[in-house]
Order: sequence, then structure tokens, then C-alpha cells
Amino acid sequence: MCGINGFISDQFLAEQKKEIVQKMNNTLSHRGPDNEGLWSGENIVLGHRRLSIIDLSADGNQPFFSADKRYVIVYNGELYNYKELKLELQRSSHGSNDQPYFFKTNTDTEVVLAAFIRYGTNCLQLFNGMYAFAIYDTLDKKLTVARDRLGVKPLYYYFGNEGFLFSSEIRPIIHSKVKSFSLNKDVLAEYMMYQTVFAPNTIIKSIKILLPGNYLEYQDGKASISEYYTLNKFSKASDTLSYAETCAKVNELLTHSVHQRLVADVPFGAFLSGGIDSSAIVGLMSKVSTEKIQTFNISFDESEFSESKYARLIAKKFNTQHHEIKLSPDSFLKQLPAALSAMDHPSGDGPNTFVVSKATKEAGITMALSGIGGDELFAGYDVFKRMAALEKKSWINAFPTFSRKAAGYVIQKRKKTIAGNKIQELLGQEKINFNSAYPLNRSVFTKKELASLLNDPSPFKQINAIVSNVPQIKDHLLSSVSICEINTYLQNVLLRDADQMSMAVALEVREPFLDYRLVDFVLNLNDEKKYPLTPKKLLIDSLGDLLPDEIVNRPKMGFTLPWQLWLKTELKSFCEKNIVEFSNYDLCNTAAIQSLWQRFLNNDESITWSRIWHIVVLNNWIKENNILV
Repeated sequence: MCGINGFISDQFLAEQKKEIVQKMNNTLSHRGPDNEGLWSGENIVLGHRRLSIIDLSADGNQPFFSADKRYVIVYNGELYNYKELKLELQRSSHGSNDQPYFFKTNTDTEVVLAAFIRYGTNCLQLFNGMYAFAIYDTLDKKLTVARDRLGVKPLYYYFGNEGFLFSSEIRPIIHSKVKSFSLNKDVLAEYMMYQTVFAPNTIIKSIKILLPGNYLEYQDGKASISEYYTLNKFSKASDTLSYAETCAKVNELLTHSVHQRLVADVPFGAFLSGGIDSSAIVGLMSKVSTEKIQTFNISFDESEFSESKYARLIAKKFNTQHHEIKLSPDSFLKQLPAALSAMDHPSGDGPNTFVVSKATKEAGITMALSGIGGDELFAGYDVFKRMAALEKKSWINAFPTFSRKAAGYVIQKRKKTIAGNKIQELLGQEKINFNSAYPLNRSVFTKKELASLLNDPSPFKQINAIVSNVPQIKDHLLSSVSICEINTYLQNVLLRDADQMSMAVALEVREPFLDYRLVDFVLNLNDEKKYPLTPKKLLIDSLGDLLPDEIVNRPKMGFTLPWQLWLKTELKSFCEKNIVEFSNYDLCNTAAIQSLWQRFLNNDESITWSRIWHIVVLNNWIKENNILV
């Protein structure tokens, strides 16, 4: 796992480009403490920071060249099926002129390059892994950059008069100083509403992130983007198995995914919250690994925040070497400044991941497996139930809009919470359906509330486009919700935070639930097999007796901390300072934002900490990175 950078430009001298990419490399030093490399070609410089996971020798250092020096690659990721592909590439293709490739290293980097040399961009169809890479053809003067199917590894880029810049993080591009970068005001409303910015946009104007399952080709000053994978092509046609056969297939695919993700030449472990997802990963790891599994759990003295007893139960069942990291509120708060400084792109979440990643790395672990993706894939969130219930209430649309608005007003007055506000907004929609209801799911404000906070609340084009592009297939509503969750919350919050916070401490995180073959299979299943009457029933049934009843039937907690209290006590001055500064931007309604803060301090039940914290984080990030507003 690594960090990659690159710059193509006719506007800068060769030495200037080298200095720029070297500066970008330095900004990414946390991602790759083991080695760094720089290569200069005609009008191009590529940079790399290495975190050694497979083949720890110097053979794996990058930039890496083909034997004839025509192609050069910088690569960030892991290709889980690289051994199988390597065997194929060592043979000549039947009935063609392709020659066998003679490997000189044991790295997956060389397999990626060899596959590209043989198959071109069609090689992406063969890859199973998490990755972002750039390959430059020195003969055709063509750069190809690509990102994995599910968006586990990021790839940011800027394309303008100055040239084409790319990086594993957004900050190296900002700090490259090839131009002055400013806040993307067009997506401020989206960030305020969803605590993130949805790809391909970022919080910085003119800096984009390559969409998952896409590749970009740059040649002769022109850039073109192509899609090689999408979640939106699921079809009920392949759903022909019985329920028992379906469970067996899920078990097979998930077990194989876990097994593939244990390939590493460094010590590895797993995050273990004690929930269904992380417990399933640990259980399967213990089945397929010959080594004793190391597990890591954050525990709290306050029982209402601690899941440690469940984690201990799983650790005992699977005989893991368990690390329980005792965390007091004071110790967490002491690490908060470092967590905020590690944030590459602002988000309403993240510090939790930083703390557990840091503790895991300090225990000598370089790679850890995570249960991220289980909820999105197996209908683990309440939104799946809500959307299923809404579908059965289509009769609501028979009532005139004015009467629904009146009903919404009454509900909101009786239920003065964010949920009540959302119900009021939903009932006031011209038509209540999937496309109008889903965007309310993860919003922290209603559009009416947002309009009072910002002077120019822009329309939410990106999330509306994501939702409207999802196929609506009869009996596959839950798959539609899964795709929306993956393309919004998972990719733009969970995976982004997992990457930036784990790589801040040079820890690689792998997510077995996001193997694309498992994802494709589960998305093709009908609602009846996944209906969320109980949490993640299909997943649990597929695991058989792997998990004890205490885990299966336990209440869902998630990784929670006493933020509501902290923002009013230990973090009050920090939050207030940032809220006041943010409210004074021309973009904002000063009085409304400061009133929001005061209502929170006065215990207004409709103003939760999550409606405050992401504003604090954004302003802090703007100041730390000297962003023009």
C-alpha cells in the first residue's frame, strides 16, 4: 500500500516539475515510510511512496519499469488474484502472437504492469483488488490512470492550463502550488447536507476524484474518462438458486475473499468491534489461516459506549491474540488534534478510525481486515426497512399535496426532532417515491433548514443523479438501496475515512465484504432472500453456526462516543471558535449558523452533535490547508 503522484505539463521546466512532484511525495510520506522514488520523462514526472506489504525487497520499489523500459508504473494497492494472473501471463496466449512475460520480482505491481502490456485497459476486467495506479507509455506518450471497482483506494486529479496532476490524496495537489486552489462553493450545500462531497467532485474547486470502476487516459493535452465497471447493471435474471444454495454461495464467496486478503509478507490482524460483520471476518480468518489471528478492539469504561464484552467473546471462541485498547475520553480527546490534522478531505466522521488504526499500528501490525461493507450489502441499516415500508405506502400519493403538507406540519410540531423535520419535508414532496425519499436518508438538514443557513444553497445535482441512475427492478428494491448506500455513504464517507485515517499511520486496511464478485452476486438476489426482518439475515444464515447467538441477537451499537457531551464541555471553545469563523464567510447566514450553535448548547432536541461537528471540521480543515474561500 502506497502513495502515488504525477505531473504532466508543457508549461513548467523539467526541474520545476521534479521539484513539484518531490514536494507532493513529501506530503505523502505518511503513506509510504519504507521507500520513495521519482522518475522524470519527457514532460512528465512520476512519484511514489512505498509501504511494503508484498515482496519486501528493493525489487518492489517504484516507479517500476517494464523490461524494455517502454512502460513505467506507480501503483497503490493490492491485487488479490495476482498469483493466478501471473501464471497466465507466464504462458503465451493460445492462437496469438503474445509472448510469455518473464517476471523479475514477486510483486503484484509487476503483474499489473504485465497485464496492461498484454491486454491494455482490458486488463482491468481481470483484476480483483483495491488499487489506484498510473502507467505511462514512453513511446506513445500516453498516461493511463485507473481506480478499483468499489472505490477503496482514491485517486484525485487536476486538469487545467498548467497541465495534469494526480495523487493519492487531495492535499499534495493543493500544496503543489501549481495554482491557487479555492473552496468549491458549488458543493458547499452538499457538504452541509451530507457531511461529505460526492464523487467526482471534491471540496476544492477544479480538483476531482476519479470515479470507482473508471480509468482516465491523457495524451496530447487531452483527457478522456471511460467506465469499465458499474453497480448499476444488476439483473434478476441470474437469481435462480434456492435459499440454501444462495447461502452456500455467499459463504463460499466471502470465505474466498477473506482467504485472498490474507496474502501479505507483514504481520496482520483484524478490527473486532464484536458486531456481526467484524465477528464474521474474524471467524472466517480463523478457518482459513494457519496463523493465530490478532484482533483489536477499542474499549471504554462507560458501558453504554463499550462493545468490548462482545469482542472478548469472539476472541475467546476463535482463540485470537486479542488486544483490548482501553480508551478514556481524555485519551481520545488528546489524539483528536492529530486525527483532524490527518484528515485529507473533510468529513463528518473519521477520528474513531484514526484512533483504532494508530493503536493497531503501534502493536506492530501493518495490515488489518475490516468489516466495512457488510451493512450496505446485507441490508443492515434502518434505511432498508424504511424504504421497503415506503414502497408499501404508495397510496399516500393519492392524497393532494396540500393535505400531505398539512399532515407533515402537524407531525413536525409534535415530534420536534430531525426525524420529524424529514417527515415533514417528505410529505411535502410533489410525488413520494424512491427518488424523492432516498436523498433524505443521510441528510443532516432538510432543504428548508439549509436554505436558512446558506445564502446560496445550491441544488443537489450529484445525489439526485446517483439515485436516478439506479435501476428500479421489481422485487429488487433492497439492491437499489444497497447501490445508493455504496455510491454515497460507503464510498464517500466510510472508505474515504478508512483510507485517509489508516494510511495516516501507515496501516493498510482490507475489506473482504467488498470483493466485487460477492457484491455482484448479492445485488442480483431478490428482496425475499434479503428482506430485513432481522439484521442481515442472509449473511447470518450463510455463516451457519460460525457466530454465537449472543453476537447474532445483540443490539446494534456501532462505534459510538460521547460527542454530544464533549461538544458542550471539553470541545466547546474549539467548536465555538470554528462555528463563529465559518458563520462569517460571505457564503453563510451568520445569525442562523450561530443560532444553530446556541440551540445545540441549549439542548434543543432537534440539534444533535452531528449537525454541528462537520461544520467545525470543515472550517478547521480550511484553515489548516490555507484554502481560499
